[in-house]
Amino acid sequence: MTDMAERSFAKEVEHLRLGDGDVFRGEAILAITKGLLQAGVSYVGGYQGSPISHLMDVLADAKDILDELGVNFQSSANEATAAAMLSASVMYPLRGAVAWKSTVGTNVASDALANLASGGVTGGALVIIGEDYGEGSSIMQERTHAFAMKSQMWLLDPRPDHACIVNLIARGFELSEASNTPVMLEVRVRTCHMHGSFVCKDNVRPPFTIDDALNAPKRDLSRIVLPPAAYEHEREKIARRLPAAVDFIRTHRLNELFGPAAGKVGIALQGGMYNNVIRALQYLGLSDAYGDTQVPLYVMNVTYPVIDSEIADFSVGKDAILMVEEGQPEYLEQALNTVLRRRDISTRVRGKDVLPMAGDYTIQALARGIQAFLDDHSPALLGNRPPVPDAAPVLADPRVERLRSVVPPRPPGLCTGCPERPIFAAMKLVQQELGEHHVSADIGCHLFSILPPFNIGTTTMGFGLGAASAAAFSKGSGKRSIAVMGDGGFWHNGLTSGIGNAVFNKHDGVFVIVDNFYSSATGGQDILSSRAWNKNRQTNNPISNAVRGVGATWVREIDRTYDVGRMRSVLKEALTTKEEGPKIIIASSECMLNRQRREKPLTAKSIKAGKRVVKERFGVDEDICTGDHACIRLSGCPSLSVKHLDDPLRDDPVAAIDNSCVGCGNCGEVSEAAALCPSFYRAEVIHNPTWWDRAKARLAMALIGFLQQRRARHRIAFEVA
Repeated sequence: MTDMAERSFAKEVEHLRLGDGDVFRGEAILAITKGLLQAGVSYVGGYQGSPISHLMDVLADAKDILDELGVNFQSSANEATAAAMLSASVMYPLRGAVAWKSTVGTNVASDALANLASGGVTGGALVIIGEDYGEGSSIMQERTHAFAMKSQMWLLDPRPDHACIVNLIARGFELSEASNTPVMLEVRVRTCHMHGSFVCKDNVRPPFTIDDALNAPKRDLSRIVLPPAAYEHEREKIARRLPAAVDFIRTHRLNELFGPAAGKVGIALQGGMYNNVIRALQYLGLSDAYGDTQVPLYVMNVTYPVIDSEIADFSVGKDAILMVEEGQPEYLEQALNTVLRRRDISTRVRGKDVLPMAGDYTIQALARGIQAFLDDHSPALLGNRPPVPDAAPVLADPRVERLRSVVPPRPPGLCTGCPERPIFAAMKLVQQELGEHHVSADIGCHLFSILPPFNIGTTTMGFGLGAASAAAFSKGSGKRSIAVMGDGGFWHNGLTSGIGNAVFNKHDGVFVIVDNFYSSATGGQDILSSRAWNKNRQTNNPISNAVRGVGATWVREIDRTYDVGRMRSVLKEALTTKEEGPKIIIASSECMLNRQRREKPLTAKSIKAGKRVVKERFGVDEDICTGDHACIRLSGCPSLSVKHLDDPLRDDPVAAIDNSCVGCGNCGEVSEAAALCPSFYRAEVIHNPTWWDRAKARLAMALIGFLQQRRARHRIAFEVA
């Protein structure tokens, strides 16, 4: 491949050139990037992951703009690399920002972050966290708040409004510099994909550059985390950094007040909860859609540290306040109680007693909680009580229940044509022959193998830790363990923590590295082993060279995973060979989603230009299909379904392929393990056919017609006889 396969945001990044007074309109992720450039950032790094992947893609496409401003951008190998990058702000007045998916990214970066927060920073250091909490999350349900408290890092949770977010980016750098403390800014999934507008400022070249730092090295022992300085850091956090942060937050009014100045009750809330709280109040008749609320609101755009004086001022004279805090434990609710009790303020604090302890704070959940709170403390506010939308009646709808009995549940799975399907199909076939094996799974697309139809995988412990997760089984004398990880996870940390560790400990297990040419699960970013050419990074570094470089000797490469027969043979060899040490299988085929993303525009362009284009499609011959459905059971492709025939002699439904088919052929191969099932046929759809194509089609149809007629005559003759 000669072209990059990463998704392009070339058109969108032109918005980053907007100047003072121009109005930006677009997605919040792009607004965040614009905010960084307006704040005079010197360097940016990070690791992709929802909802931050888009930010990393935008930064990659904005290289020309970043170069013009003298901003250094790196797509980091992992979150620990990104966090360690912020060390540039320890000794030098450089503003740096990094981004990753929380909380898994924070866990990976924790060692570097803890050291950074201990020694403190000179320049502004900002960590943009994609807070991935709630029902739509793909990770364990934890919050960033605990880490911020543990390492004494200030946590910003901006109100979902473009102007507020961009302002807090600039203020976040200033807060970091004023208190010599790294700052976290968390943006939820809904916030990242929100569209809006704000009035821009000019982009700012960093007043102090990377070259300035390199040409004038500085060394300050008091900033290095070694005894006795480390003990002084703890005292400094409380004696100087925290008061400086509180003073800055209060002086610049980073937290906001909305609604009437006084009232019997009030609501304190995380900034990120503002939109849902306003909508819930709107359903209760206590606000309009534009935030004109009848209930006093204290919006905590800074959730750590808590500003005691602001909490006290907001609470005085009120009978009760409700703390809206998504997730558990109730850190902020406890903090508010502590502030009020220490100041002998009798205002009651409500929170998790009327709101859910855990889970998404949807509008329905908030409306129920706020209504219960007002019922107890200010029922007059509720007035005539308009009906509150509730999901419960929908769930009880008998029509929905009848639909559930007809439509089977379909678990999330791999994309149509995904090259990982045949890997797990082959694994199932091998286990039918050799018995079940312990399989350690990993984060990435391949994690869908734990669900039907494959049902493979026992544990998943973190990105790139698939191989390490099987470490305890390194010396067993029974069946060999199998560990799976992707190419993204391999380069993230799997090479050292997994393969290197297995080589060193002579782990006699099987390690499958799924190489689909990109970090596919996070959006198709290029990585070290990508086979596409990338003008800004060095790609085409084979995984096989890396594993052999750390001492692996039993290495097999399969460069087309759709060959189920070969995949099955290599897996069987790995599980039965007498050779000791780790058995490494590198199974490679391009991610179909990225391939389609790259090829579809080119195909459409060629068709429009009148060029001859051939597309392959698969179908099922209903007369031959036996209804065995091995194709579905062993591939699970979304384009495969079943349909009933009109034939009264055949009750079983046959396999069917819908229009989403991409022609990979996996469904046909898995049904017979190595050869295409005879009920499947491959057809070529030709756009802009040549005269020869038309002639061949006419000849073929004439021959088919002749054979059909001859068959019909023979059948009639047989019936007469």
